[in-house]
Amino acid sequence: MPRAPPSPSPGCSQHDAPIDRLRPPTPSPPAAAGGAIAGVAGREAVIDFRVRYAETDQMGVVYYANYLVWCEIGRTEFIRGLGMSYAEIERDLGVGLAVADASIRYHAPARYDDMIRVTTTLSECRSRTLTFDYLVAHAESGARLVTASTTLICIDRSGRPVTLPAQLRESLAPAAR
Repeated sequence: MPRAPPSPSPGCSQHDAPIDRLRPPTPSPPAAAGGAIAGVAGREAVIDFRVRYAETDQMGVVYYANYLVWCEIGRTEFIRGLGMSYAEIERDLGVGLAVADASIRYHAPARYDDMIRVTTTLSECRSRTLTFDYLVAHAESGARLVTASTTLICIDRSGRPVTLPAQLRESLAPAAR
């Protein structure tokens, strides 16, 4: 059974809509950036947004699971930046990309109304899997908040693992570092 298309970023309005772009890598900023990705080859997707109240707990700190949602937003924008969307992959290529593994390390908390930057890179493109790495940072100070990684497996409409379609692999492989 096909999945519903991904929903837009939660809570976005005209005043806090994400700013996204796909850009070639830039040299790492000085250490003040708090752990920016160094030596990235290929491409990276960068998306900036403001922490919404609904993403925080009573103390104004971002709830831990929301970082994985932000990684998904970065991943979908990374793929979109290469010229296709998740919806097109599912509809036109007949496959889905299911998260098979997720790893996350929390370095510092994000708080309500902080400007956040999610930088997404594709670290590996194999025959059936894709691995994405993420850096979630405070957009203004550059402080590292979270580093994460997800491995996605290509599945057919019945949920069985399959080889990545050639068109998808050809689009993604050059962007892997």
